[in-house]
Amino acid sequence: MLSYQHAFHAGNLADVHKHALLATALARLTDKPKPLSYLETHAGRGLYDIASAEARRTGEAQAGIARALAEGWLPAAHPLRAALQAMRDRHGPGAYPGSPLIAGHFLRPGDAARLAELHPAEYAALAANAPWADLRHEDGFAMANALLPPTPRRGLLLIDPSYEVKADYDRLPGWVDRMARKWNVGVIALWYPILTDARHAAMADALAAAHPEALRSEVGFPPARTGHGMVGSGIFVINPPYGLADEAARLAAIYSGL
Repeated sequence: MLSYQHAFHAGNLADVHKHALLATALARLTDKPKPLSYLETHAGRGLYDIASAEARRTGEAQAGIARALAEGWLPAAHPLRAALQAMRDRHGPGAYPGSPLIAGHFLRPGDAARLAELHPAEYAALAANAPWADLRHEDGFAMANALLPPTPRRGLLLIDPSYEVKADYDRLPGWVDRMARKWNVGVIALWYPILTDARHAAMADALAAAHPEALRSEVGFPPARTGHGMVGSGIFVINPPYGLADEAARLAAIYSGL
């Protein structure tokens, strides 16, 4: 089940939601001088070109990050805007960083990054785009299970599967619970799509019941095209850093007007 290619969707409305929160969380965590670990279960290739044929074919980046920048969704001092500009200064105006390179923008000497990607072509691209990280060509759930709690012990785990395997919705609450018990001080962030059939709802409700202090941020938006099933983006964050709930509320207000 390795057919998903994020190059067609990079910079879409879901990415803007997810990455604005991720960048905000990482900025907060790196405000303190203590070292941290960043782990990601499904890293992708790390860097995308929203001027590519794939991106132009769907138009999702134009409706997402391009609109966000044009309409001022990201203030000048926003952490995502800083990471995006750094990547464009380095790689050109069509560059869009995936979560590994957003993390790389904030990580400092002494911090650790451990990234898993199973898709062979995506892993090869990730190896070129993030040579500074500890890369694992393996199942991301297995990597996290083996490495948690990490060293350094502070940090963030991003779980961002493609949900090609529908059973993920059923197994993720139990898996997240186990990871949270193993790493009770870690920030654990799970992204999920909101689809027209609401298949995410039982999973998110189970997580919220088990972790009532966590942040559940969900936004809705129009489908990218007629018949497209994704109509929103959700993130569930255990141990959210200070200020992340405020950013989630700010984004919710923006998305409510779409």
